[in-house]
Amino acid sequence: MAERGSSRRKSNIANYMDYTLLFIVIFLLGFGLVMVYSTSSYSANLQFDGDSAWYFRKQLGATAVGIVAMIVVANIPYHFWERFAALGYIVSVVLILLIIPFGRESHGAKRWLVVFGISVQPAEIAKLGMILFLASMIYKMGKGIRQRKGFFLVLCVPVPISLMLWRITSNLSSAIIVMGIAVLMLFVSCPDYKRFVILALVTLVVAALAVFIIVKMAESGGGTEDLGFRGGRILAWLDPEAYAIGKGFQTLQGLYAIGSGGILGKGLGNSKQKLGFIPEAQNDMIFSIICEELGLFGAIAVILMFIMLIWRFMIIANNAPDLFGALLVVGVLGHIAIQVILNIAVVTNTIPNTGISLPFISYGGTSVMFLLTEIGLVLSVARGIHLKDL
Repeated sequence: MAERGSSRRKSNIANYMDYTLLFIVIFLLGFGLVMVYSTSSYSANLQFDGDSAWYFRKQLGATAVGIVAMIVVANIPYHFWERFAALGYIVSVVLILLIIPFGRESHGAKRWLVVFGISVQPAEIAKLGMILFLASMIYKMGKGIRQRKGFFLVLCVPVPISLMLWRITSNLSSAIIVMGIAVLMLFVSCPDYKRFVILALVTLVVAALAVFIIVKMAESGGGTEDLGFRGGRILAWLDPEAYAIGKGFQTLQGLYAIGSGGILGKGLGNSKQKLGFIPEAQNDMIFSIICEELGLFGAIAVILMFIMLIWRFMIIANNAPDLFGALLVVGVLGHIAIQVILNIAVVTNTIPNTGISLPFISYGGTSVMFLLTEIGLVLSVARGIHLKDL
């Protein structure tokens, strides 16, 4: 009788599968493919001898590979990857360093490695590697994370990779995301919020001081060339119309696209700004084309889908079987949330242009493949949650 009761209890325990999360991801992928074709068909037709679907096919192929990776990772117990955490950090560092002698330059930035004819962006690998390494490190430290030494040790871990992404690849946005992932993972694992308030205040003061210095240098007669690449972008952010034929051109064209879309937009495929006015519209500025073609309604719908995605991450993290699983989910949450906020802030000229893509929607093979791999990790954690039938 006891054995029968035990087997009955076991049969009443089922693994959890978050179909809501899966639906949201599939919706964003499908919508992203539609928008990649819509934004890139005109430029692809000119660049590739009438092949208007060139960018679409590349993105579709990367999405297919990413979905396979997601399914594989989702069916592997997430603790399996803990043993590769340190290796992931080391590989991230090595790949970024390899950009110096072997990196491929595009649009003035050297951010890609070509492996077997395929362009790979080490920054995307570094984000995943950082999530794994920090989750493993904090999990092993236990209550030691609450001590000042443990706190600052974890905070220093992403600094080398962030500095290399910034200096070697000129990818400030990815450097910010890597640091943001670390801070968010620390935030949920350490209850001493005073440290985070101080950290936020110091960051704001440093950023404000940098902007003030650049403005004063510009007022004293320094041009955008004298202030460097990022200094010029900050000046264009403060007054895009003054740099309309230079660094403010893309920002202004994006704002024109957003303003012309109105409430309901011009209709899918009817954007005018994608016809050569916004450079590489299928990449970082794709949200402005969404606003132009689908209007405020479409923009809010996309933002709501991302909010629902983050909500599902929070549900899974709160119910994760252990701290390691919860931290993995929080790391993925931080990556996607920070990237969405930065992208929309750049497109709306809320912050200076940093060159960051919109997750699952912007064109970019490496990005979508590793994002889907991260979703596989989240689904693996979700599968570890047990539901008891009452």
